[in-house]
Amino acid sequence: MNTNVLVSQSTDLERGDFYRKTYTHVALAILAFIGVETVLLKIVPEQMILAMFAQRYLWLLIIGVFWLASFLATKWSLSLNKSTQYFGLAFYVILEAAIFLPMIYLAMLYSGGEVIFQAATLTVAMFAGISAIAFTSKRDFSFLRNIITIGGFIAIGLIVGGMLFGFNLGLWFSVGMVILASATILYQTSKLKDAYATDQYVGAALQLFASIMLLFWYILSILMSRRD
Repeated sequence: MNTNVLVSQSTDLERGDFYRKTYTHVALAILAFIGVETVLLKIVPEQMILAMFAQRYLWLLIIGVFWLASFLATKWSLSLNKSTQYFGLAFYVILEAAIFLPMIYLAMLYSGGEVIFQAATLTVAMFAGISAIAFTSKRDFSFLRNIITIGGFIAIGLIVGGMLFGFNLGLWFSVGMVILASATILYQTSKLKDAYATDQYVGAALQLFASIMLLFWYILSILMSRRD
């Protein structure tokens, strides 16, 4: 098999192998996230988890670290070095598990895991549906790039403003973020063949995993808000 060849310029066999490996790594990343999250729930003291809810400036620091790590992970995902791609994916899985820790803890208190299962089921169903649209539609989804970029900056501004000034972003913000995450998955999936070479399936998996976790976060937020 040729290496460093864009997926769009590869043979049907190479293209199929790329997608199979990409989605296998997405599934493995999700399983790794579940494993790391389970370990964190067992070893991190309850007081430390609760402190993350109370300290708004701590969350600003976490978000800052998260966006910096996201930038680095994106850079790593495009690396031609397989070890760098794996490092980026592993690093991002651990980071997501840490970010999700207070949310998962609260969801466990609310429903003993029922709401988490519901959110996970909806996330997987939406991801599968969006991916099917991306693969079967002949439309060009390039127009989504600017929408996603602008929407992302607006979202960051609202999140930071909410933490600084103490206002609740509410249900509709979560709905908007679900739409934004869905658009991101649609755009990324449709552009996988143009952005990655056939041996960059780990990096492609990292990009999809990040968007899936964003979608899961806000679906879980919506379901939990209905129980308040």
